[in-house]
Formats: sequence, C-alpha cells, structure tokens
Amino acid sequence: MNFKINPATKVLIVIIFSQFCCTSLWFAGNAIIDDLILFFNLSSESLSYISSSVQFGFIIGTFIFAVLTLSDRFSPSRLFFICALLGATFNLGMLYSENTLYTILGFRFLTGFSLAGIYPVGMKIAADHFEKGLGKSLSFLIAALVLGTAFPYLIQSFDFNINWRTVIYTTSFLAVIGGFLILLLVPNGPYQKLAAKFDTSKILKVFKKPSFRSAAFGYFGHMWELYAFWTFTPLLLMIHQDLHNVQLNTPLFSFIIIASGTVSCILGGFVSNRLGVKKTATLALSMSGLCCLVSPLLFMVNSTPIFVLFLIIWGMSVIADSPLFSTMIAQNCKVESIGTALTIVNCLGYSLTIVSIQILSYLIGHVSYTPLVFMTLGIGPILGIIALKRTKITPLQNQNTS
Repeated sequence: MNFKINPATKVLIVIIFSQFCCTSLWFAGNAIIDDLILFFNLSSESLSYISSSVQFGFIIGTFIFAVLTLSDRFSPSRLFFICALLGATFNLGMLYSENTLYTILGFRFLTGFSLAGIYPVGMKIAADHFEKGLGKSLSFLIAALVLGTAFPYLIQSFDFNINWRTVIYTTSFLAVIGGFLILLLVPNGPYQKLAAKFDTSKILKVFKKPSFRSAAFGYFGHMWELYAFWTFTPLLLMIHQDLHNVQLNTPLFSFIIIASGTVSCILGGFVSNRLGVKKTATLALSMSGLCCLVSPLLFMVNSTPIFVLFLIIWGMSVIADSPLFSTMIAQNCKVESIGTALTIVNCLGYSLTIVSIQILSYLIGHVSYTPLVFMTLGIGPILGIIALKRTKITPLQNQNTS
C-alpha cells in the first residue's frame, strides 16, 4: 500500500522535528543543574539564575530581531539555520573546564539569544506555509517545543550513569541537525510576504489593534505562569518527597510532567476547531489558574500517584493555550508583519517569565510553608482571562489592512 504525503505535510513534519531538535537547548542547563553545581562549585541558588539567563538572552534576542524586523525582511529558513548553529556552539560552552557562574550565565544568555531565531522564527515559517490550517500547524509546532524543552530531563533520568556532558553534546548535535533540515528541506512558503523595507514602527503599529492587544495580553498572563512552573517542576516533586518521605526519579517525572503538554497542545488545536480559538484558550487558562490556586492542598495529600497526576494535569493545561495565542496574534496583524508581531510579543512575554521566576525563587526562600508560594502563579491566568474577555478577537485578519 502506497502512502502519499502532500508537500505541505512534509514541510510541517520537518518544521516540527527541527523545532524539537533546536529547542532541546532551552533546558539543557536546568536538567544538569545538580552536576553543574558540584563540578563548578556553584551556589544552590544557581537554578533560578541559569534559567533566567536563558530567558534574558531570548528577550534581548527577540527585541533586536523585532527592531530589525529580520524575519519579515530575510529568508526565515536561513535565519533559523544560522541561529541553530550559534545556539549549538554556545551550548557547548558549558563544557569549558574553567567555567564560573558568570561564564555559564554568559553561555546560557547567548544560547537564549540564539533561540530568538528559532522559536518565533519557526512559527513565522509555519505561518508562511499554512493559512487556513495555521492553528493546527502551530499546535504541532509548539508541541515540539514542549517535547524539546523536556527532553534533557529524559536524557538525565536514565539509570546508567550518563555523564552530564552527554546532555550537552546531545542537545547541541540535535540543534545542528534541526538547523540543516530547515535550510535544506523547507523553502520559502507560498504565503510569505517579505517586508519591502526596514520599519521599526511595526512594533508599535501592531499594538494599535484592540483584538491584537487582547490576544497579546492574554499571552502575557499565560507566560507569567508557564516557565516558572517548568523551572520549578523538579522542586515541586522534591517538596512532595520531603513532606511524605518517598523517593522519586525526579528527572524522569519532570520529563513526564512537562512533556505531557505535547499532547495537550495537539488536542488544543483540534478542540479549538470546534469551540473556537479564544474559548479554548480561556478554558486552558482557567484550568491552569485553578491548579495554581489549589496546589497547596495537593501537597497535603499523602499519595504520590495523585500528586503526580495533578502535576500532569497542570503540565497539560499550562501550555495548551500557547499555540492558540500564537494563532490569534498571527491572525490579527498584517501578513507582512507576522514575524515582527510574533517576535515582539515573545520578547515581552518572556520578560515576564524572568519576573515570575525571580519572585517565586525569593518567596521559596522566605515563606515558611513553601507550597503556598505557587498560588502566586495564578495571577497570570486570572489577568489573561480578563484580557481575553475585554475584546472580541476576529480570526483571519492577517489578510486585511489595519
């Protein structure tokens, strides 16, 4: 029996796999943080600094990319390829034997900067290839991001003494593979419309549209919670271990919890076809916000299966709305501004992740009953829901002038 895959599907498969390969760089440092602390004699607070340095690099990178409107003026596939090679190289910097906390932060910053040409540019490439099926395409694409983010934890979880350096070599190798696949197999899309000139005013122009602002502010609420939850997922498991005197394979369960979002991203794309993108995003925000608020109660339950199941539900709901917000953002701006719009919204959203991660890190060190601090993550979903309800979001606006 012959199975024929149409060219658009082939392109989507390549984009998805490449996105997975390259975004494995994101949490490579987080997955081996204990080894880095021991090998380089770092402080126990290094997790939040190392995680935030990647975010900060991504923020600066997305800001510069947006100001220069790079993905709207040049071939996004070539941009993706260059950034994949740079990200792989900077990721290998963690292997430098004379590293200090500051040099590690520098390498993680530069890795995050490179990711600015991978994650939002990957969405731009998808938008260039898919018009009507953009929401479903982005759901698969961000599912790949989730799996790539969780993957370093899976590598670290194997119980046959994998050296921490293997995580670095593996993720860098994957990034190189992903970059070459995009360059060689993904041409410029049929819906691509490159901007005619350098135009920094695009950054402000996109926010003039109420429907775009509503989608963007909903996304900001989502981001307040997302990366803080991902960063502290291992800590959530360790707190449960300490409270109930149980032993868990923390890297493996961290992978399962974060990677569960892969399924929910894809499901969210299909559900949104029935309920609508805005309604589905609101539902996901509501579920993840509820998880934030009830999380202290779940720590009291002396059942590891129930607690892990709760974290899996949280892990699914916290990311399910991400492709939906990207879809709303892309559909509510001019087609020649999609790359810049996605990039600047990513820039601002990831800026919030640094704030929430640092606030959570501070509270964990100063609140006597640690589980209470995770309720603060609910602020984001609550404000995101309010933003979504304020303005009607009309789909497929990117073909219209605004």
